[in-house]
Amino acid sequence: MAHYTYKAANKEGGIVDGTMEARDEQVVVNRLQSLGLYPIKVETPSALDVQSGAEVGVYFKRVKSLDVTTFTRELATLLSAGFPLERSLDTLSDLAENPRMREVIREILNELRSGSSLSECLAQHPRLFSNTYVNMVRAGETGGFLENVVERLAGYMENAQEVREYIISAMLYPIILVTVGGAAVAILLTMVIPRFAQIFAEQGRALPASTQVLITLSVGVKDYWWLIALCITAVLLSIRAYRNTEQGSVWYDGTKIKLPVLGKFFLLNETARFARTLGTLLANGIPLYQSLLVVGDSVGNRVFARAVREASERLREGGGISEPLDKTGVFPPLFIRMVSVGEETGNLEMMLYKAADTYEKQVQTTVKRLIALMEPTMILILGAIVGFIVLSMLLAIFSINDIPF
Repeated sequence: MAHYTYKAANKEGGIVDGTMEARDEQVVVNRLQSLGLYPIKVETPSALDVQSGAEVGVYFKRVKSLDVTTFTRELATLLSAGFPLERSLDTLSDLAENPRMREVIREILNELRSGSSLSECLAQHPRLFSNTYVNMVRAGETGGFLENVVERLAGYMENAQEVREYIISAMLYPIILVTVGGAAVAILLTMVIPRFAQIFAEQGRALPASTQVLITLSVGVKDYWWLIALCITAVLLSIRAYRNTEQGSVWYDGTKIKLPVLGKFFLLNETARFARTLGTLLANGIPLYQSLLVVGDSVGNRVFARAVREASERLREGGGISEPLDKTGVFPPLFIRMVSVGEETGNLEMMLYKAADTYEKQVQTTVKRLIALMEPTMILILGAIVGFIVLSMLLAIFSINDIPF
């Protein structure tokens, strides 16, 4: 059993906070709901202590996607509890832990009080609220179902956050492995090899070719590391500058989805994101053509964005969406088939949700396979590098002592 601190809204529109002992957070949520309360936030006291202790450091952090996701979920909770929009934002401005996010909420609240709509207020912060987010809120305001839209938005963002965190967690071990292995090789080249090179030079004996190559590499890394770092930085900046151009971004994004191993991951991930975003827009009453335009503007991959725009132009000529998407040659055949079935049955948004679920599971499976493949591959590569260094040193030692190897 653990102690939890909670904040919840009651039916009268007030905020209730307190502590509760329970097995996990879900038990706390269920108890609060049984008491007629709407849980806003449930955390362990230790987590709150860490956050309050790091309050000063938060000032130097930017607003992250998790902050926006948390804001959306809490706004959906307050609206479902019957809070007016202005009061909900006023409450969230006090609850936000990130000072920058708190400032953004207050700016939105001030703009709302000056007569702007919520979607117009959100559009003033494009780095935090995407076109998809703004258009869904606008549709909810127009149709009078803002509460439902924010609830769907919260679910959509939580799902995307879950996939993102899964990928980051899966990549943590390979990153640590490469970092530690690279540091070990760097220490060997800059500290260990130069000492052996000095000893070999004093002997005045001819060294094996592999040892000469290793010593030359070590001298280059030790004496000209700044030039190597400068060249790498210049190459990376050049690639980044080329990526910022229209032609470069299309080439880069197209190359990603065509890679032998990683290409499948990028293709499945973009397809899942497209399916969930389009399904969410359609479920909120936004017309198909307008939804495609919104998705086309919010898709990160330029190849997918261009394909969506082409499909939207073909859609204007009449007919369904499955055939225009198929003609782009970008989307997987199974996805096209699922969209076609959705059109035939009149449940396109539900079929898009199912497609998103399917491809998100495939993304997780692909990540697991990639990690399973990357770990032994990186170990073999690092082992080969260290083995080459050790073997080269042994050959040199044996040669200067006339010991047969």
